[in-house]
Amino acid sequence: MTPSPEKTSASWIRHATDNGVSWITLDRPDVLNALAPDQRERLISLLGDASADPAVRAVVLTATGRGFCAGADLRATSAANGREPVAGDVARTIRLGAQRLIAAVLDCEKPVVAAVNGIAAGLGAHLAYACDLVVAAESARFTEAFSRRGIVPDGGGAYLLTRLVGPRRAKELLFFGDALSAADAERMGLVNRVVPDTELTATARSWAERLAQGPTRSLALTKQLVNASLDTDRATAFAAEAAAQEIAMTTRDAREGVAAFVERRAADFRGR
Repeated sequence: MTPSPEKTSASWIRHATDNGVSWITLDRPDVLNALAPDQRERLISLLGDASADPAVRAVVLTATGRGFCAGADLRATSAANGREPVAGDVARTIRLGAQRLIAAVLDCEKPVVAAVNGIAAGLGAHLAYACDLVVAAESARFTEAFSRRGIVPDGGGAYLLTRLVGPRRAKELLFFGDALSAADAERMGLVNRVVPDTELTATARSWAERLAQGPTRSLALTKQLVNASLDTDRATAFAAEAAAQEIAMTTRDAREGVAAFVERRAADFRGR
């Protein structure tokens, strides 16, 4: 399956749904898939659509060319503004732009798999880190370029990295901004699996379709619990766990899972 191009050419995004998987492909290879504002908004919209669409049970986020995503397209952002900056513009732009995008990935009610095909820099790296599972091609590289520009990491960079690798590793990556190979990213726990470039799409497809055959509501609740676990105390986490299980046990898939166990057969999950 090859995703078909979007009708709105300004979005530079391909999208198609196949076998329960929403494939979102950044398709602006001439700038290593740097994100323009309308492209970012399209991503946010597609992730929201995936949450609400019962026919979608997993998402794959990938890209064309040599880059997964080179971060925000600062030239396009400046052009879209069309005036001299004033106090508050930067914070507002980050809050309504990059942070909304990362939140859309974290809050998507379906599992999101990143298939990182090349360079992931700045916001592009954070876009991958926000996904639930990350498969990287051997040629992939991850870079935190902010310190080299004299600015601080945005788009949830410090938040995500600290939770994924701990504060000392996060500071090393953010302070120096050195390129991280796919193998090193896997060793640090930033990537689940590194595969040959030729196997990237097939691996992402295999993982996503396996997720799409799973108990969708259970996976959504599990995602919520894991994402919130480092931001709360034990009592709150345990209460959230009990509440989530209460919800999960009312689903058709939970009843099917129990019946399949008792009857010693494979469960037939329907995502509801």
